[in-house]
Amino acid sequence: MVRRGTNPVRIGSYNQTVVLDAIRRSGGLSRVELAAATGLSAQAVTNICRRLLAAGFVQEAGTTNVGRGKPRTLLRLDADARLAVGVHVDPAVVSVGLLNLEGALLAEERVATPSALDPPRAIATITDAVDAAIAAGQADRGRILGVGVAAPGPVDLRRGVVANPPNLPQWHHVPLRKDLAATTGLPVLLDKDVTAAAVAETWWGSPGRGGTMAVLYIGTGIGVGLVVDGKVVRGSSGNAGEIGHVVVDPDGPYCACGQRGCVAVTVAPVALVEQGRRAGVLDARTPSDTAGAVVALFDRADAGDVVARGIVEDAAAGMARLALVVTNLLDLDRLVLGGPFWSRLEPYYAGAVAGFRSGAAAHQIHDVEVVGTSFGEHFGAVGAASLVLDQAFSAHPTALVEDLRDDSPRARTRRAVAS
Repeated sequence: MVRRGTNPVRIGSYNQTVVLDAIRRSGGLSRVELAAATGLSAQAVTNICRRLLAAGFVQEAGTTNVGRGKPRTLLRLDADARLAVGVHVDPAVVSVGLLNLEGALLAEERVATPSALDPPRAIATITDAVDAAIAAGQADRGRILGVGVAAPGPVDLRRGVVANPPNLPQWHHVPLRKDLAATTGLPVLLDKDVTAAAVAETWWGSPGRGGTMAVLYIGTGIGVGLVVDGKVVRGSSGNAGEIGHVVVDPDGPYCACGQRGCVAVTVAPVALVEQGRRAGVLDARTPSDTAGAVVALFDRADAGDVVARGIVEDAAAGMARLALVVTNLLDLDRLVLGGPFWSRLEPYYAGAVAGFRSGAAAHQIHDVEVVGTSFGEHFGAVGAASLVLDQAFSAHPTALVEDLRDDSPRARTRRAVAS
């Protein structure tokens, strides 16, 4: 069945998103506190809060006494007022999650990615998973802001197209945003998986925190999501973060790019599986899919298989060298690791990666915080849903510019939503 989808829109004007974002990050503020926190006038805050209450985005949550004056009514976000769906398309597995405004995962579906099949069949599979997650969460589709899709790069953000991902050989310029909007009937946003991971960390992992951060995202391949001075970096075409051809082992295997020891052929999970098969650690009884094979390889390492443990420990050392390169390049103050396999990789990788910090160029000036994501295997789906919430609720400066342009279609749409 083909349904009609539309483009996601922001919730109200720039000032309205400023107020809503302040309420979200604080957990609850009075109107007086909101005026102080946002710099808006008391009258503007009162008008905006009236609209937010009427729309059901916020609710009154008791009172607080400040000095001897009149008690102030606290406003708190209504977490279930709106929902977002996140779709993470990894070459190994598709994860779909239904998220509320506080980041609670209300439902999740996971299916094997039909990467060897034609893209239309893959889109049908994704659509079924989206519908199943919405049904499992017993969600009213009218409350769903949209569907965020986190896909492997390269992607054409302007056209909403997944180009030719190395690990999805059948996907040649797939118009995923348009096709998925048509089949789900919901607004769709498309972005790179590593960018979605970075958005998730800025929204939920360290809300309100600025600084410079990188997210080392370990899926079937490996990429990095970048945050500089609190802002997610996408690059000129939206494809920042491709690190598959950074050399981490000069004596390693040859890569298709002509170098030796690239990330893509040494430490990426798909490369570890290939190494395990060549070494005989993984055999015909091993699951054929990458996800199952990665688990099998690490299970062998846990059981004391010397060859498997060597592959895993070499990969952990390579990840540490990669972390050092990224840290020195950007002068990071925070490095986050995660992805669908992270819980299985963490016992080997966490210590090795954290150990690189003494080699950081600026280690005498400041430390680098190294943490695993708190989202676990849900990282991709949470990141994808966060794309929608970020567009709808974050106070981006570009929205202010559009608000000042009365002829902007998006500005007219936002005013219609706010009214």
